[in-house]
Amino acid sequence: MALPFLPGNSPNERLGKERFHKSQHFDYSSGVPMLVGSEKPGIGGEHLVGQEIKPKYSVYPIGSGTGLPPWVTFDKQVLCFDAYFQETVPEAQSETYRIRKCKIYFFLEDDTIQVVEPEYKNSGIPQGTLIRRHRIPLPPPNEGQFYNLFHFNINQQMKLHSRTFTVTDCDSFTRNFLTKLGVHVNNPTTVPEDPYSSLREQLKKSMQPLRPYERHDTLKQFLDHDRKVLRFYCFWDDSQSIYVDLRELILHYFLVDDTIEIREVIPPNSGRDKVNKFLRRCRLPKHVPAKVKQPGEITDRTVLNVLTSSTMGNRYILDSLKTGAVHEEFYKDCDLIIGGEVNVWGRRVILADCDDFTKHYYRAKYGIEDFTPLQYKAPPAPKPPRPVPPYNGFGSEEDSLSFCQRLLPKPPRKDFQKFMAKDRYGLDSKVLNFQAKMITADPVDRERVFIISFYLSNDTISVFERPQKNSGVLGGKFLERGRVKKPGQELFKSQLSQYFTAQDLYVGATLCLNSINFQLLDADEYTFKYMEQHAEEFPRANMGIIISKLRSLPEEKQREIRKFLTLSDPSNTGFIPFESIRSLLLGLDCNLSEHEVLVLGRCFSEREQTQVDVGLMLAVAQDFLKKKAFEEFPKMARAFADHDRHKTQRLSTKAIRTICKAFHLPVPNSLLEGLLSKFADGDEIDYYAFLAGINWLEHPAPPVMPEDTLKLLFSSPASKPKLIAQSLLNYSAVLKKLQV
Repeated sequence: MALPFLPGNSPNERLGKERFHKSQHFDYSSGVPMLVGSEKPGIGGEHLVGQEIKPKYSVYPIGSGTGLPPWVTFDKQVLCFDAYFQETVPEAQSETYRIRKCKIYFFLEDDTIQVVEPEYKNSGIPQGTLIRRHRIPLPPPNEGQFYNLFHFNINQQMKLHSRTFTVTDCDSFTRNFLTKLGVHVNNPTTVPEDPYSSLREQLKKSMQPLRPYERHDTLKQFLDHDRKVLRFYCFWDDSQSIYVDLRELILHYFLVDDTIEIREVIPPNSGRDKVNKFLRRCRLPKHVPAKVKQPGEITDRTVLNVLTSSTMGNRYILDSLKTGAVHEEFYKDCDLIIGGEVNVWGRRVILADCDDFTKHYYRAKYGIEDFTPLQYKAPPAPKPPRPVPPYNGFGSEEDSLSFCQRLLPKPPRKDFQKFMAKDRYGLDSKVLNFQAKMITADPVDRERVFIISFYLSNDTISVFERPQKNSGVLGGKFLERGRVKKPGQELFKSQLSQYFTAQDLYVGATLCLNSINFQLLDADEYTFKYMEQHAEEFPRANMGIIISKLRSLPEEKQREIRKFLTLSDPSNTGFIPFESIRSLLLGLDCNLSEHEVLVLGRCFSEREQTQVDVGLMLAVAQDFLKKKAFEEFPKMARAFADHDRHKTQRLSTKAIRTICKAFHLPVPNSLLEGLLSKFADGDEIDYYAFLAGINWLEHPAPPVMPEDTLKLLFSSPASKPKLIAQSLLNYSAVLKKLQV
């Protein structure tokens, strides 16, 4: 007995439910927002009537595919299948059915299908695209679904829009793609024979048309040899003319169509008019005909006159036997050989030479290796000398020379590449500075100190005098910047004067600048380093040349040097003062300049480093951090711990330096490097000890005086040049170099 449909008697479907939301109809598919409303459940998440819910988890393992959308992953990737379908031909005597071959293309990016039938000549039926590209539904009763990748295989039938196709084969890409997906690809099958097509093939073979089609395919020759030209250098001996001379020619053979073009090389002042071409581009016959053929006489086909009547008109047929055809021989590439002759319409042209491409072509095609050119003309006469008049004193020598080289003079060109390579770049000045004194008998001038600067960008020199108190001489600019000529050169001469170069300046050298002699006494640290880094440009700073000079010393001088070293180092430590070995090398006349001796000392010297107190360095570092209010020590500790993967409380020096730079630690670079070297144990540092030392909040150091800070900063080895005079020379290392 049913309950009456009254309030309180009907069941409440919402009773006990807590979710009444409407499902979202937009979702992400392969990372792309799409409308997926048909796959979403109803209100409260309940499935609708007849709805098939897509499984939450895929059958494919996670990570086996890519996260890109399919139209990006499978872009321009198409599966190609060979297929055919049988078409009934009603009301035809010669055929009852017809087999039509086609191609089925499956586009992986969107699961669309396209069917294309190749076009056959004179088929009489519309061919081409049979089914345009779109998604094709499955046959009933699954018309709500579409064909996908797994519906395709070889040797099976597919029904596409009420037309049954039989798949016979596929290409290699399709076979490999399906095999990788785990699909067992069947063996290919054969296409049944079409009786009507076989009949047409038989008829085509038995036909003998009155006008047979003769195909002259030149496309392959065009594709293989387009823009490829053989070049021969040849001459025409025109000895029978009034002016007995040789005419130089250039023959171009075009491989694309076997045509020849000849151009004449007309030398200057020859008295001949310049023409564009000696022979226009055409096919050149080997034998000159007695009479030039008129246009239309030479044709590919000949015509026979069958009937000529005033009432019925003319009747012609094509001559299939070609009885009246004119056969001419034309020059080919095999006929052109160096030393051979070419008959150019009665003119005897001899091939003398060819270019590199022509040699490579004949070597590759015909195996010819002999390309000896013919000598057909005398060697060119030497050019008469063009003496340059001597310099007259007006302007610069380069400017005066340009007036003698051309009618319209141009200013002398500067070496722009050298300027760009040797010009100042940032802090790299590219200027060599030397300290010098004046060589003179005047006692006042002997005490004057000069700075000679050589600019590498344009080889100019400037001289500056240091001002000295109570010397009676005003300091300042002594010589304006400019190029300085070397002494002892004639003023009025035809050759250009020689100027001082960078190789002429070194410690111990004597320079004559505008009739004033200067001796170079010393150089700054930048000059020494630059010359040592570019030792291939400066022989005086090349350690290999210096060692070779020491090896070439006579045996008695080498014995005297070893004896001096033994007496200077009685305890056999391997080190002696540099001043001692310097005095010895300069006194023995070892063919070494003072600059070379200084370079030897800089290479093998070791300075006694003063030990700096670690406590003072930490106090100075804490003073800098305290003034800048740096309190990022906990964050630095966490950064050190994050980089310490093995939890050994130790990091490399490079890693700690990088972290300190990342936190912008307000400590001078020289002081930071000194602290890292003090805390380093090999190549690693205990970062907890390092942080505890610089942490002014938890481990404050005693205050330091300003003079202690300045003394520490400016006494570091990085802030001082390498003082050779106060160093010890490692003569044992020098002796090992000499023995190698």
